[in-house]
Amino acid sequence: MSQNKVAIVGIVVLLGACSLFEYHPYETNVAYRNLNAKAIERIAKSVNDKDTITVISIGDSQRFYDELEDFVQSANQQRADFVFLNGDITDFGIKDEYEWIHDIMKKLTIPYVAVIGNHDLSGNGEEIFEKMYGPLNNYFVVNRHKFILLNTNGREYHFNKKIPDISWLQEQLTSNDTFDHATVVSHIPPFDSDFDLSLEHDYVAALQSSEKVKLSLHAHKHTFKDTIPYSDGIRYLVSTSMDERMYLIIKIYGDQYEYKKVYF
Repeated sequence: MSQNKVAIVGIVVLLGACSLFEYHPYETNVAYRNLNAKAIERIAKSVNDKDTITVISIGDSQRFYDELEDFVQSANQQRADFVFLNGDITDFGIKDEYEWIHDIMKKLTIPYVAVIGNHDLSGNGEEIFEKMYGPLNNYFVVNRHKFILLNTNGREYHFNKKIPDISWLQEQLTSNDTFDHATVVSHIPPFDSDFDLSLEHDYVAALQSSEKVKLSLHAHKHTFKDTIPYSDGIRYLVSTSMDERMYLIIKIYGDQYEYKKVYF
């Protein structure tokens, strides 16, 4: 066989096997789309008219795949309505990581809703998140309780005074009368150095002035934290990373709530 024919055969073989390889580490052609919207639709149907909303809060699944498998088994034994995955879904914002995590999380018997973390913004991670989960800032209302999902990863935007989007947050907290109470969910809490601290006061003031927020849920710090840092009655609960093998179950009823730790 001539050298030219050998070269052509080699190219054909490589093209035939292209499905075995990623074209680029920053590939964005995801297999799953609009997962948050689909989860929210399920939540609206299942939580309708319940007196108490029961939420599981976790964060920083990243590379902890075995632990996440165990979490799913444990969570499926709870009587919860849905799960918040509070950011750092991935380690490097790569498509395969996003899909590997969802391949585990889809084994949950209840819906889960994700917010974006700083690790998820690496590379083309922001584009992947938007395709796979939806807008970086989002919300939904069930039983007159509004859950506000917020991008708070200020450092990843070079502290440009735009993240988090305070105007959007204020609008969500004051724009209509379809809700009586609200919970804010994001990756980085406002008292962390990766939050744009020039916006800390405005974030806190938005929550305080609404008089509808009693709870703000976060992750990022890889350790549990329960604090009311601004002496305003608003509690900030920070989830551990998945390798710590603990999650929070939060029961919300009216303007009251209670939570417990679950170890697995």
